[in-house]
Amino acid sequence: MNLADYGIDMWDTDKIVSFRKTLLAWYDKEKRDLPWRRSKNPYHIWISEIMLQQTQVITVIPYYQRFLKWFPTISDLAHAEEELLLKAWEGLGYYSRVRNMQAAAQQIMTEFSGQFPTTYDDIRGLKGIGPYTAGAIASIAFDLPEPAVDGNVMRVIARLFEVDYDIGDPKNRKIFQHIMKILIDPKRPGDFNQALMDLGTDIESAKNPRPEESPIRFFSAAYLHGTMDKYPIKKPKKKPRPLQLDAFIISNDVGQLLLEKNTEQTLLAGFWSFPLLESQFKHQLDLFDQNKEDVLENYDPKATFSQNYQLHPDWSSETFPAVSHTFSHQKWHIELHSGQVETESVNQSATLTWVALEQLEQYPMATAQKKMLASYLKICNQKKA
Repeated sequence: MNLADYGIDMWDTDKIVSFRKTLLAWYDKEKRDLPWRRSKNPYHIWISEIMLQQTQVITVIPYYQRFLKWFPTISDLAHAEEELLLKAWEGLGYYSRVRNMQAAAQQIMTEFSGQFPTTYDDIRGLKGIGPYTAGAIASIAFDLPEPAVDGNVMRVIARLFEVDYDIGDPKNRKIFQHIMKILIDPKRPGDFNQALMDLGTDIESAKNPRPEESPIRFFSAAYLHGTMDKYPIKKPKKKPRPLQLDAFIISNDVGQLLLEKNTEQTLLAGFWSFPLLESQFKHQLDLFDQNKEDVLENYDPKATFSQNYQLHPDWSSETFPAVSHTFSHQKWHIELHSGQVETESVNQSATLTWVALEQLEQYPMATAQKKMLASYLKICNQKKA
């Protein structure tokens, strides 16, 4: 690739060497003391990198420590039970990440005799590992001069060279990858990558950057030209699609709550939840251009629940605070309904069970479900008071 064709003026060798020294000197002095930076174990580094995707460092640390306690080796991860695996990841979101990690661990057991692969291509070939994660593991664990290009790094690079390409467009990643291939320090590639990550998450963050504090500001074309507010170029993300749901918190005569396991290959597959139904009135409005009041009058979530689950609860008249939860591509708006049935009304199965309130912690439940429980308990506790 010729960077000049993309309007990028690459530095000469002396400037590149000076840049490396400046960045690494800052990193040696200012780097964050993080648990995964105390290890060269590729398994540990892999876990941290997957957890850090879409998640803040302060949130990841306790998850990382607990995960290694529960699954200390690749073999432990490969053979873990699904519910324990989901419980370990509960609250981190993007649950396909941990499923892919287990699939990759199983790959390592079968294809690499349980030993983490040591080349970039082999690491890249593992399930759920993209070019960024492969570069991070290869450079940090094995000192291979492989770039680790994520959004934070692209932000820094875009400002260094005034890159006029959208960092959110996957096809432009090759530009930043090529720049990093030239810049990366061959003797300390892992530290070089981590230095740029630290810089991009703090001093040169997306929100409230402090460019005057950047150790590499005098290398930055955007800083020198006063164009920091222009870079990086990034088009706005699409807003999450709204989804209206009804949740049913059903208790029995001994105070247990009804949980259902999601066996569909959907967003929260494998997790336990209060029974959920997607409301159809908005969809019907779109299809038939019907009056909202008419559709709402015809939609009875409680009747639909009774029909689907063959249960006829004694419905509570209590009103519970609605719950909202945003995923990357969906925003859930949840109305809660509460009722009580006799214990024997439900035949327990692999997907439907009664659980005492104090035992809910034993079941993997995603954040949205925990919000529903909190809303329900808030009203119940107020009623008791």
